Amino acid sequence: MSEQIIVAKFGGTSVADFPAMSRCADIVLADPRIRLIVVSASSGVTNLLVDITKQTEVSARFDLYAGIERITNAVLHALKEQAQVGANIKQLLIELTTLLQQPGAFSDAQKDLIQSFGERLSSVLFAQVLAERGAMVSQFDVRRVMRTDSQFGKGEPQIEQIAANTSQYLLPLLKQQLIVTQGFIGADPLGQTTTLGRGGSDYSAAILGEAVGAAVVQIWTDVVGIFTTDPRLTAEARCIPEISFDEAAEMATFGAKVLHPATLIPAMRRNIPVFVGSSREPQAGGTWISKEVDARPSYRAIALRKNQTLITVKSPAMLHAAGFLAKVFEILSQHKISVDLVTTSEISVALTLDDAPGSAFGTSIEPALAALKQFSEVTVEEGLSLIAVIGNHLHSTRGVTGSLFQALERINMRLICHGASRHNLCFLVQDTEAAGVVKELHTALF
Repeated sequence: MSEQIIVAKFGGTSVADFPAMSRCADIVLADPRIRLIVVSASSGVTNLLVDITKQTEVSARFDLYAGIERITNAVLHALKEQAQVGANIKQLLIELTTLLQQPGAFSDAQKDLIQSFGERLSSVLFAQVLAERGAMVSQFDVRRVMRTDSQFGKGEPQIEQIAANTSQYLLPLLKQQLIVTQGFIGADPLGQTTTLGRGGSDYSAAILGEAVGAAVVQIWTDVVGIFTTDPRLTAEARCIPEISFDEAAEMATFGAKVLHPATLIPAMRRNIPVFVGSSREPQAGGTWISKEVDARPSYRAIALRKNQTLITVKSPAMLHAAGFLAKVFEILSQHKISVDLVTTSEISVALTLDDAPGSAFGTSIEPALAALKQFSEVTVEEGLSLIAVIGNHLHSTRGVTGSLFQALERINMRLICHGASRHNLCFLVQDTEAAGVVKELHTALF
């Protein structure tokens, strides 16, 4: 049974309102292999919940809560049978409003609990949309199986425990009915609600796909697959029919918004193909991501990631000295700051840091810099963008790198990194120039 299961994940725009949920129901009911459905919060709800957790004034929280209630009730009032599902929604909203009445700041655990309500509300509503279309369906609390550690805000999934829980609690249900569950959220060993970080619904779907031994994991979003670059940057961007795990992982890591960077890890472990398509236009096809692909072109895509910080650590003591880089990275690790690109010279090292939402960067960068300045000269440059050219064998195919550098010759680059991966060449430019650079490169390479 598990070999035929398709896990379908629907993002926030796909479950934004009743018409959107109805389109998703069409997709589910058109393929009997889709048994497990993972949903995000309705579009806009998670942002409101995050904003709520930042408020210390109760009145300000309830001003934001009104938006959540409005989005939820709009779907509820479009349903034919509102009695039971209405009671379930009401109970969730009572639980949420009780939390919002607490004075003062929320703890990290409370923030995760509050942010979980988006997915919990949308899963109840979407299960009812399917039920009213004649499906045998149940809503399932993913916290029963999605075990994480206690790192609130970015819980680390415990894969072996998830597999055991899934086998015990979830797989038996899939044999009789459709199951609608939540992305993004989990529970720690004490049963406290955790979240997997923004964009974690894709990751949740892939983890559950791995746990049930799915044949395919589908990611339904608001764009028709993965494009050669962000379509908002150039009208020449086009959908990629197929892409390898390695290439897609590079794209996700370097800024492509369609997939959460960690999504492909579980799929790669079990060699589960991933399909990315638009719930608005399911007939338009999409992108297949798999281990083996028919074509591996030299240039596959261009990714852009903004809000990059470049720090340069310089010290004469670095010359012919062992352990200097280890000391630098140890400090960054202690402050939970991740590094993307690294280049070195005789007495200095330059590193790019990503100020990503939910990362430790905002609160940890200053103490990390202070520690580095105790033994070196440190300079900080902000307002930079990282551009990554994604492809195949960029480091070893004759002529490929040459033609790429020819395309880059008029571009003022602050840093370039090539050789660590056969799938990318990365460089930094000013934020203000990034969009134009991507457009120019895309024209030259594609």
